[in-house]
Amino acid sequence: MPLLELIILVFVLLTVLSIVWTTLQTGISPMMSSGKACQAMLASIEMPANGPLIDLGSGWGTLVIALARKHPRQQVIGYELSWFPWLVSIIRKYSLRLDNLTLYRKAFNNAELSNASILFCYLFPGGMVALHKKLKRELLNEILIVSNTFALPSCQPTKVTRLKDFYRTPIYVYYWRPKFSFTPRKNNDDKPYSKNEEKHLISHSTRPTK
Repeated sequence: MPLLELIILVFVLLTVLSIVWTTLQTGISPMMSSGKACQAMLASIEMPANGPLIDLGSGWGTLVIALARKHPRQQVIGYELSWFPWLVSIIRKYSLRLDNLTLYRKAFNNAELSNASILFCYLFPGGMVALHKKLKRELLNEILIVSNTFALPSCQPTKVTRLKDFYRTPIYVYYWRPKFSFTPRKNNDDKPYSKNEEKHLISHSTRPTK
């Protein structure tokens, strides 16, 4: 077998094994959002005032690339665990010179969401359950969430758009409001605050007037 064919065969084999390994880890293989879904997700939002746009499970970069191109002055972040789709996205990012786009090869469970203005996702039922738990555990600010196909458990969407495709694919839009609350410690209480409580205190603190 010629060397070039051998290199191509090994590369394809490693790519397939990588996708299979990631699928076993996450429960779903990397999937591209359709063109209609991307258009509907982009159309479902207004230009955010501040904070990055984050795509959880950015896959092959279909949506996250479109976001970065449509909003060139907005920070856009994508998280993808599978290395080959992530690599394809990286190549597309640099070929299109999208300096406002950052792509991380990591699971969305490890994503930093505290400063995000809008979350985009095309996950799976188990992933949406995990995302809901992560939001309740970590997020203290209000945020917009746009989900392709799968609903966020125990949450009422503010808008649902049905695509004109064979499956009538739903695009869900949620306005997330945290339900976190706590009672401030007394002066003689030495019990430390949790991380969420510390963030809550900082975000709600005010400077004394002169």
